[in-house]
Amino acid sequence: MLNQIDLFRFLQIYVIQGFLLAIFLYLAYKILRYKKKRLNRVFSRFYISSSIGVLINFIYAPLQIQGFETVVLILNFLTNFFIVYSLTFFLIFLLILLRSEKFLTVRKELIIEIVYGIIFFSLIFFLPFGGVKIDASTNWKPVYSLPFYLYLTIILIIFMIIPILYVSFKIYNDFTDELLKKKWQYFLFGIISLIVFMFGTFTANFLNIEAFRSAWSIIAGILVLLGSYLVYYGVGKQIK
Repeated sequence: MLNQIDLFRFLQIYVIQGFLLAIFLYLAYKILRYKKKRLNRVFSRFYISSSIGVLINFIYAPLQIQGFETVVLILNFLTNFFIVYSLTFFLIFLLILLRSEKFLTVRKELIIEIVYGIIFFSLIFFLPFGGVKIDASTNWKPVYSLPFYLYLTIILIIFMIIPILYVSFKIYNDFTDELLKKKWQYFLFGIISLIVFMFGTFTANFLNIEAFRSAWSIIAGILVLLGSYLVYYGVGKQIK
């Protein structure tokens, strides 16, 4: 039989994250509802990719049983992959806004998606060597090794954070309309909230301090909800 999930973890996964999943899917629907042009499709994929990650988390969370360690490890990896990979669509969206759809063709977009997919999927090669540990000894919570944590952090900073923030602020500085600048500020705050959420979560998994994990799980829920909505409010409502 599957082990019982403690009440706090149940609330965190199935209530808090369930609410976030509903918000993600609703915002993706709102973005695609009126027009299915390319810009809308690209932007909506952030929420769709994040939703896939949360759904996979729902699946492996109850599998707290001896013999399922490898399954849980792989599903945890896929959860993180889809959530991190979702930022790829932010970058593509921003590049289209900055340079136009004619410059960033569908072919170039596909190349970016494939290259970034390979970069982040390469994290799987750490798993056979103890890069991530998740079993009964860790209370079925992921614990990152130092090499895995450093590699993840470095590729995120180089390939995601720096490009996204650089292009975001470049677009902001190009605006001359004060109303557009104000709207874009919401988008920037949203992006930064999501970045802090990701790094905080990965750091919590590396430090493996229970008090920090518990406190961060509450903060993380607020950050991801706030960030996702601010991104939509700042930009998503404007591309209908």
